[in-house]
Amino acid sequence: MNGRELDLEAILGGSDDVVPEGHRSGIVCLAGRPNVGKSTLLNAMVGQKVSIVTSVPGTTRNAIRGVVTREDAQIVFIDTPGVTKPQTLLARRLNELVRHTWTGVDVICFVVDAAGGIGTGDEYLAKQLSDVATPLVCVVNKEDVKRGPRLAPELLKARELGDFAEIVPTSATDGFNVEHLVDVLVGYLPEGPRLFPGGQVSDQADEQLVAEIIREKFVTRVFDEVPHSIAVQIDGFGINEERDDLLDVSAVIHVERDSQKGIVIGKGGSVIKAANTEARQELEVIFGMKVYLDVRVKVSKNWQRDPKKLGQFGY
Repeated sequence: MNGRELDLEAILGGSDDVVPEGHRSGIVCLAGRPNVGKSTLLNAMVGQKVSIVTSVPGTTRNAIRGVVTREDAQIVFIDTPGVTKPQTLLARRLNELVRHTWTGVDVICFVVDAAGGIGTGDEYLAKQLSDVATPLVCVVNKEDVKRGPRLAPELLKARELGDFAEIVPTSATDGFNVEHLVDVLVGYLPEGPRLFPGGQVSDQADEQLVAEIIREKFVTRVFDEVPHSIAVQIDGFGINEERDDLLDVSAVIHVERDSQKGIVIGKGGSVIKAANTEARQELEVIFGMKVYLDVRVKVSKNWQRDPKKLGQFGY
């Protein structure tokens, strides 16, 4: 399957926007080991938040699409989970999701971390990508931490990882070279019409975005104890029946053990209250209305290893 076939199958609808002759469009996959800054880079290129960001490796669990639309081109970005050596059924499924994504895109953006240094994890992933025919652009991210001469060794290491079409240093946090990276990626896209309307920045369902934002707020508060044991299900989402300016959201936080439930709730409910408030405030900005957010915590024992529960949680 080539990238153009995936465009037609994976993206519903498309766009009737009139675009100039020579317009380019296609799908770009962000690949890399956990915590190299893929989600932050995606948000920087799109210009707003479409993927959650935490300091916890392996936060991204779904293939998130973000859309960059210019007069001359449109890029549909897919932010994929970081590839790791799997320890659970969830990890194996996430790795399978990433590898499936590689087979049907126009460009793969291989992101490495200049701050943490390029190491064996990057070498492992580069080897996995070595037999992929798709053009590879290597992005040396977090350039702001090793600016100037200190960046040179990481650029040399990146060059040794594989046969890349180009190597581009960036800083997703301060925007360095982000626009240039977009220009580079556009150059490898085929000519074609827009795949999404010009104003659309993501194709995530509202419920998925809400679940991810809630998960982000909890993960950042319990990252030392239970970050990867948290899953979020939205079991209620809609405009309040009595107030058309109020969005009602009901969510369940799933953890794997009773002890984790206490951590997520916090002493006197401190953690769940703080995370709930922060999530609600961000959702009110996103949806432009008041949000009533009801969050409950439930123990779903060993859900990361349970095929039935993984399916229920969307993995």
